[in-house]
Amino acid sequence: AEMKTGEGKTLAATMPLYLNALEGKGCHVVTVNDYLASRDAEWMSPIYHFLGLTVGVIVHGMDDDERRKAYGADITYGTNNEFGFDYLRDNMKFSLDDYVQREFNFAIVDEVDSILIDEARTPLIISGASEESTDKYYKINQIIPRLKESVDYTIEEKSKTVVLTEEGVSNVEKYLNVQNLYEPKNIEIV
Repeated sequence: AEMKTGEGKTLAATMPLYLNALEGKGCHVVTVNDYLASRDAEWMSPIYHFLGLTVGVIVHGMDDDERRKAYGADITYGTNNEFGFDYLRDNMKFSLDDYVQREFNFAIVDEVDSILIDEARTPLIISGASEESTDKYYKINQIIPRLKESVDYTIEEKSKTVVLTEEGVSNVEKYLNVQNLYEPKNIEIV
């Protein structure tokens, strides 16, 4: 349903948020900016606290622990950008324990036309200068021509992957001077 500015969207959202938060799986309120997310969380938290629920807010500049705590609340306010970037950052992490978000359950989107139409034209991109050395890639690139198909590796056309044979693993370990290619410390090599 569509409500115009000043018709009480913030108040009208309390009942569906409350009912869905009772499942204990968390609810999101998606707003267009940090100011509205903070304001609405502050305005509405007394009602939710009275009903026995917790409220969190996600704004720019929070660290992972603060974000994890806010996402752990029954109702979490934030912007589409913060929710989107947290999703991208979580999916770049190696361990599920490092994630800040939990599974998605229910969301109410304020200014849905702005967020889903206008904001959708702006992609969420995480980028930056690489802090890692490219030496490991150079080393691997020197080893690849030494490996022989069917001896050191097999090609699986259907899945478009290359799999090292036992002999291939042994040869790569010898070339890299490592004892076990599959040790956790060598995860980036594999």
